[in-house]
Amino acid sequence: MSSSFAIAQAFTTFRQVEEKLGLSLSEDSEFFSEWMVELPALSEVEQMRLDQVRRNYLYQVSDGILLEETIKMVVLSPLLELAGFYQAPYKFRAEVPVEIAVLGDDDEILRGRIDALILQDKLWIVLIESKKTTFDLEIALPQTLAYMAANPNPHQPLYGMIANGSSYLFVKTLGKQYGISDLLATRSQYRNNLFTVLKILKHLGQLVIGQ
Repeated sequence: MSSSFAIAQAFTTFRQVEEKLGLSLSEDSEFFSEWMVELPALSEVEQMRLDQVRRNYLYQVSDGILLEETIKMVVLSPLLELAGFYQAPYKFRAEVPVEIAVLGDDDEILRGRIDALILQDKLWIVLIESKKTTFDLEIALPQTLAYMAANPNPHQPLYGMIANGSSYLFVKTLGKQYGISDLLATRSQYRNNLFTVLKILKHLGQLVIGQ
């Protein structure tokens, strides 16, 4: 007889992801090179818009933590718009139910509802659900990997971005392996890391529609 659990409760550590789903971090430096390759250039208009997005975020967060809906409006939505993800050929769905069957001595059915935008079913933009800007993305990674493990086409690369407004991580899964990018922080004294975030989004967007 199978038991049912919430994904958010079942996957809080990397060990749980590895043991229950068989996922492992790739040791191949080329496994997730897509975020490091030569990325598309940004126009002056795009750079100016991202500078404003960054200023808006820093202003809003100066009075304290920001919740999910504010982060969506202030940061995530402008990024997706600039990346062209609200236009053809991209399609997205929000609040997508996910179910994973884990077979073993005690079969488990893991269910959850990911607060995400899923583009072409190959690029997941994940905004941490009901969390604050102080929430560490490292803590959200196991849950995100579990959601991505529900990919119906595990032999195709699946890309994701985890965001909480203050920081961004990119993730790739393929088969039973995954790779993680460097952390990109919004609050950087010397450069606007949102430039890099947008460049990576544009590049991954092109990759998934070309698959």
